[in-house]
Amino acid sequence: MTTIDQAKAMAKRLRAALSAHGTDIPHSTSLELVASQLGHRDWNTAAARLPAAQAEGITFRQAIPILRIFDVAKAREFYCDFLGFSVTMEHRHEPGLPLYMAVERAGLELHLSEHHGDASPGSTCFVWMTGVVAFQAELIAKNYGYGRPGIEDLPWGRQVEVADPFGNRIRFCERKG
Repeated sequence: MTTIDQAKAMAKRLRAALSAHGTDIPHSTSLELVASQLGHRDWNTAAARLPAAQAEGITFRQAIPILRIFDVAKAREFYCDFLGFSVTMEHRHEPGLPLYMAVERAGLELHLSEHHGDASPGSTCFVWMTGVVAFQAELIAKNYGYGRPGIEDLPWGRQVEVADPFGNRIRFCERKG
């Protein structure tokens, strides 16, 4: 039987697939469509009747890359002002100690750390996404002085790569088809 988590994932995939074909729908509409497909009157009914995720076995949730930073102001300029992320968490063990910060945009969460042992500078993250052409156009329109990323057509999809001020690279890629 389909679990509530599986139904939510189905709604997310449906919304992404429709968006990739030029039809944007609200998340609530995709939930209602999945509920109907599963034979329920509406999403509220489906959510009440569908079982929770299986407690047995191994499951993985979301991977969150940790990227090394050396300058908080430059990190904010790049990740927030340029890429459009929002800060969702900041932590220092004490004033004056290194910052550990989380940023989020459209379901992607990244952790940025000034801590020496958390990550190596020059890392690369690969991110599947939808709307890569619009994202690239948004970035170009910002006239960021340290990068104007282009789009590359690759066998697995269309890709935009950005490099942060600390040598880390993020490859945003939209699947073909």
